[in-house]
Amino acid sequence: MLELLQQKLQSLFKNLRGYGKLSEENISEAIREIRLALLASDVHIQVVKEICEEVKQKSLGTKVLESIRPGDQFIKIFHDELIQYLEADKNGLSADRPLRILLCGLNGSGKTTTAAKLALWCKKNRERVGLVAADLTRPAAIAQLSKLASQVGAPVYSPQEAEKLDDFLLRVARESVQDRLSVVIYDTAGRLDLDEGLLEELHRIYELVSPQEVLIVIDSATGQKGVDVVAAFRKKIPLTGLILSKFDGDARGGAAFSVKKVTGVPILFMGTGEKIESLEVFRPDRLVDRLFGFGDIVSLVEKVEAQVKEESIAEIEKKIRSKQFGLDDFLVQLRILKKLGPLEQVLSYLPAFPGKGQLTIDDKKLKRIEAIVLSMTPEERKNPDIINGKRKLRISKGSGTTVTEINEFLKRFDAVRKMIKKFSSKEGFKLPFFKN
Repeated sequence: MLELLQQKLQSLFKNLRGYGKLSEENISEAIREIRLALLASDVHIQVVKEICEEVKQKSLGTKVLESIRPGDQFIKIFHDELIQYLEADKNGLSADRPLRILLCGLNGSGKTTTAAKLALWCKKNRERVGLVAADLTRPAAIAQLSKLASQVGAPVYSPQEAEKLDDFLLRVARESVQDRLSVVIYDTAGRLDLDEGLLEELHRIYELVSPQEVLIVIDSATGQKGVDVVAAFRKKIPLTGLILSKFDGDARGGAAFSVKKVTGVPILFMGTGEKIESLEVFRPDRLVDRLFGFGDIVSLVEKVEAQVKEESIAEIEKKIRSKQFGLDDFLVQLRILKKLGPLEQVLSYLPAFPGKGQLTIDDKKLKRIEAIVLSMTPEERKNPDIINGKRKLRISKGSGTTVTEINEFLKRFDAVRKMIKKFSSKEGFKLPFFKN
């Protein structure tokens, strides 16, 4: 996510921190680098000009504090300016209940998947959620939504054979009230490109449903083109918010900085992975902190807490204190880590540190480690010290790995276990990410 802009900015900040003082000359040089970095990230030209002008004026007009390095002060000005560009008066869904949410967007933007993700997010917030298959043009849309809804555990309202759109939506309105739903999400039709037929149909659905929220789903990779798509939809219906899908796969991220400022539509959520749980509330300050290499530990803690039951953590902590931490417990920790998503994505939440950019994270290696542990007997997992050469040969055959890989893993596990034992005796010990 935003790797290109992140790399360019952090390279620039490294040079800025070496400034002994801020002058018009080095400020202009820094602004030029910022402009190039933003343009390379496909940020809208109008937004680039405004950001650069604001940062330049504020930098030239700011008195340099003696207690702060001049370069750091410039970085702080730029940091605050980006947050300001992303912030909006609206930062959440309407409090009205029952809440009707109309999702719109082009085909390929991830709209149907986002509908299911949003349904799960609502369910986690103790809402009774239903999904409506209002995309009557794409044959596979209803089947796709039904399959995703089964993962979420939400009911799906589908049109009956030869049922007209108006009759279908009126039936949904009646049945959703009878089913006492607090949130109803409508997945509408998309097209490969903007056309009048799509927009007219969407306007008709909007009039029939009268939704409190109209959210447009935009593929993050569209960059500046996303601005044109949002503007076209906004002419037909009043958009109340925006969801950036596939945000984890976009190295540039220009859409995030362009759409809100140019169109005025606030970003409310962003899709951060393929899993149904991968939907985050959009928080500008946290995004900019990650972009600047400051990390986002709060969001990482929330991801962990959403995936892990505290009682399982408490059980592992108990075993660590009693110095009984074995490979079964390691396996639990490994599976917790896998639930958080790709390790490269998890790493992006951590603050920058020397050598972080050179770290290579191999998710396939985690699967091989899991296979090694699962190929062991319960006795071997409890006491790895009994694993001799004959046992290693059996484990390698069962896991599809080599004896060398097993030796390397056991050596590293032994080092980790010794470190855990050392720290477990300290007062107030807790596993990472969980508060005392």
